Amino acid sequence: MLTVLPIRYVADVEASRNFYAGLGLGVRQEPGAAVWVRLTAAAGAVGIHDAAVSKGRPPGTAELGFTTDEPLEEVAERLERTGYAYEIVDEDFGRSLRVTDPDGVVVQIQQIDPETVGRSAAAVTGESG
Repeated sequence: MLTVLPIRYVADVEASRNFYAGLGLGVRQEPGAAVWVRLTAAAGAVGIHDAAVSKGRPPGTAELGFTTDEPLEEVAERLERTGYAYEIVDEDFGRSLRVTDPDGVVVQIQQIDPETVGRSAAAVTGESG
């Protein structure tokens, strides 16, 4: 199953979490809450990520992203068959596949590993776990 997960890079995660929760989105508590929160709706979700630890993305930027429980190699095979080059990258949350769409926009498909997320969150916050 593929879930749409746009990510909004922000200067203040807590303020953004409160704002979007006020709009009616549900807050899904996950490891890394200091730098990441997933806000859910009946038909998708919006990710809020701390720009300060986003590896170069300034506040106010957004990217089109998806999460998948399908192996990234299967996604890659479909992209290859249709002529799209891709890159699979190890991330602080697991792995991602990055591909550029026909308009030149980089799209990220994430395969999230809860153990990797927990280790990364602990490293950022200084907590053990």
